[in-house]
Amino acid sequence: MILHVVPLDEWSAHPGLPYAPPSLAAEGFVHCSADESAALAIADARYRDVAGPLLVLCVDESALSAELRWEGTRDTVFPHVYGPIERAAVTAVLEVRRDAEGRAVDLAPWT
Repeated sequence: MILHVVPLDEWSAHPGLPYAPPSLAAEGFVHCSADESAALAIADARYRDVAGPLLVLCVDESALSAELRWEGTRDTVFPHVYGPIERAAVTAVLEVRRDAEGRAVDLAPWT
């Protein structure tokens, strides 16, 4: 299972199509995380100022048709998906819970 942080507005923009965030067009891949702590760190570092709900997609990498590569440095590697993420590969959606200062503190089931 890999995780992807996404604002609700972006995830719900085209529900009938595979999910293709702006990073796919700009960088050629979808940024993902290997675990909850990495997803929370990304949410806190890159999305703290995003208004509205912030989600984490739980993606079954075996259900992806796009290539998955683990890339980074010797000390830190991240999963990158080189194509859109099929919505059927998303097995769960979680919400990032934030404190009063907007820091990501944990994940909860999204309803």
